[in-house]
Amino acid sequence: MPSSLVLLLVLALFGPAAWALPTFEEVKADFRPSDAVLLSREGEAIQRVRLDGSVRRGQWVELKDISPALRAALVLSEDRRFHEHSGVDWAAVSAAAWANLWNRRTRGTSTITMQLAGLLDSDWRSSPGGRSVPQKLGQAVAAQVLERRWRKDQILEAYLNLVPFRGELVGIDALARTLFAKAAHGLDEREAAVAAALVRAPNARPELVARRACGVLRDMRQGRGGAADCTALDLFTAGALQRRAWGASEGIAPHYARQWLRAAGEEALRRGERTSLSAPLQRMAIETLARHLRELAGQNVQDGALVVLDNASGEVLAWVGSSGPLSAAAEVDGVLALRQPGSTLKPFLYAQAIAERRLTAASLVEDSSAHIPTASGLYIPQNYDRRFKGTVSVRTALAASLNVPAVRALVMVTPDAFFGQLRRLGLPLPESGGYYGYSLALGSSEVQLLHLANAFRALANGGRHAPVRLRMAGVGDPPPAAVQVLDAGAAFIVGDILSDANARVRTFGPDSILATRIWTAVKTGTSKDMRDNWALGWSQHYTVGVWVGNASGAPMHDVSGTSGAAPIWAELMHGLHRDVPSHAPMPPAGVVRQAVRFGPLPEGGWIEGPREEWFLAGTQQALFALDSAPAGPPVAGARSPLAGGGEGGDEAPGARIAAPAPGTIVALDPDIPPAYQRLQFSAQGGQPGQALAWRIDGRIAGRGRQWAWPPWPGRHRVQLVDGSGRMLDEVRIEVRGAGVREGRR
Repeated sequence: MPSSLVLLLVLALFGPAAWALPTFEEVKADFRPSDAVLLSREGEAIQRVRLDGSVRRGQWVELKDISPALRAALVLSEDRRFHEHSGVDWAAVSAAAWANLWNRRTRGTSTITMQLAGLLDSDWRSSPGGRSVPQKLGQAVAAQVLERRWRKDQILEAYLNLVPFRGELVGIDALARTLFAKAAHGLDEREAAVAAALVRAPNARPELVARRACGVLRDMRQGRGGAADCTALDLFTAGALQRRAWGASEGIAPHYARQWLRAAGEEALRRGERTSLSAPLQRMAIETLARHLRELAGQNVQDGALVVLDNASGEVLAWVGSSGPLSAAAEVDGVLALRQPGSTLKPFLYAQAIAERRLTAASLVEDSSAHIPTASGLYIPQNYDRRFKGTVSVRTALAASLNVPAVRALVMVTPDAFFGQLRRLGLPLPESGGYYGYSLALGSSEVQLLHLANAFRALANGGRHAPVRLRMAGVGDPPPAAVQVLDAGAAFIVGDILSDANARVRTFGPDSILATRIWTAVKTGTSKDMRDNWALGWSQHYTVGVWVGNASGAPMHDVSGTSGAAPIWAELMHGLHRDVPSHAPMPPAGVVRQAVRFGPLPEGGWIEGPREEWFLAGTQQALFALDSAPAGPPVAGARSPLAGGGEGGDEAPGARIAAPAPGTIVALDPDIPPAYQRLQFSAQGGQPGQALAWRIDGRIAGRGRQWAWPPWPGRHRVQLVDGSGRMLDEVRIEVRGAGVREGRR
């Protein structure tokens, strides 16, 4: 058959497919990196996220940004006459045909342009058994079409961005960042030689890659009259092929990126949609958290998390899920982890009691020992500073984080009603109010920091709740309308209490870290056994939530509400308002201000000083006083006239144990460092001046009618004995939660 007919037949068979190849611009536009970059609200790259798990492609790199050494190495290794031929190297084809006649091995005849045609169309791609004759013919036609339609520099640029190098690595950007930990423009001659050798045999053994790289290096040096130094190239190649310097994700917001991607989708990420996160604020938050956690390292605090919300829009402005390198569980997202919130639920409890008009900010509540019966025994809450304050106002009880008044308030509201209120505030508690019981007032449930911070944001917004936004307002779906879940007046009054530095003095002192120089409202909390420490609060514009602890659940050592999370919270608030003022909110309709006085105490003095107080309209009054001893919630554990007998069975005469009651289960407040907690023991009856002592588990531990015992976990036998050691009375109690180990008594 004449050669002209063969050429016409080839063109007829393969010409249409070849001319259907995309243009350079189309190939570049359709290029999809396996990773995408998250942008902050300012347009700054904050996180790289891997989207394609089957292949690793970096960004498209223009030819001018690729190392000249690599360009030279690739041409020498794959296609020496690249700049002379028109797609097919006929000289190489002739040489290969002649060598085949004499059964001699020779270099491949596939040019860079032909290989690119195979990368663009799978019909011409080599299979494990090699290309068939029709594939080779079609590839040759496609290469010549490409040469007519594309420039040489475009062919080389596209090839370097599309060629597989090793394993999942495709394109020069992925190769350079993974194996050499640098950008493509920084590759030196030795690295370029290894890269070129990988094109020929992507998955060859390291020693074979090194041998081929040495040959490429010699070819590169030959034209300059220099000798290639292949010394230690084996070790260098083996080390490079084992390196994985390009992680699956890098940046300053790894945990946030996962949630944003789930909410917005891959296409939003690929088209460069901006997130709600503020890059400068995120960096400040990361640095602040890390610095304070380093200071707490000696107190067994390893992990932390924080979130910053915009009050108006609900946008997440900062999301730090872990302490990163300081943590042994850096992948755990502390913003979403379920942890016990401690006293941070108290503001919602008092807001509900005020909204239901059961209490006002000036109502008097009793802060004294309360024995509350539960299914598992007596629940006896204690306070942060291990002392009872007696009669106090609700303002003092909440601001000073007194536990007993909070439990009394929950008795009024009921656990089931409070549980429902927490659910309406966006806290998806899994159980029921009856399941948690009265301990729900002190945060026995488990919540996420994100949900808890958003519930505080509802207080900042006058009781209106709406979900947080990971996408910027105005992008994607419109934000859902806010729902009024709490009385606006009650939310305002609680916010006013939590911003009152004077009201918290009785527990936190006059120079507490919680007293910021701008208007803020804040509440701290610590879970049982000191496993979680929180600070949550808001300003005019922002809500900030901080958690510190250990992802493993290990307890912290001597970390209180104002020494753990609170300093981080305060520094963030000051940073947020460096140039932005924060003003107290205006009272909503239905809230009135009334001058109030507090009546005298029976033993002398005044309950609290006179002041002006906020009330829901219709609940205000001018005087709050005690008519008689205040009544608390049900008290259990009343002693019978005859207490337990002595060791010999005789009836115990004289003095009796007045407190604690038999069967007491002590639930100590984890906000208090264990070394500072005390349980009050008291005796009544007996002869005046009688010498009395307290024996705990068979050992004398204290003396006197009144004694403050530093408890430790476990079941204990408490005995009251006289000066001769004779037992007068006995009770059995149990201590749960935070406590002092027996060795520290």
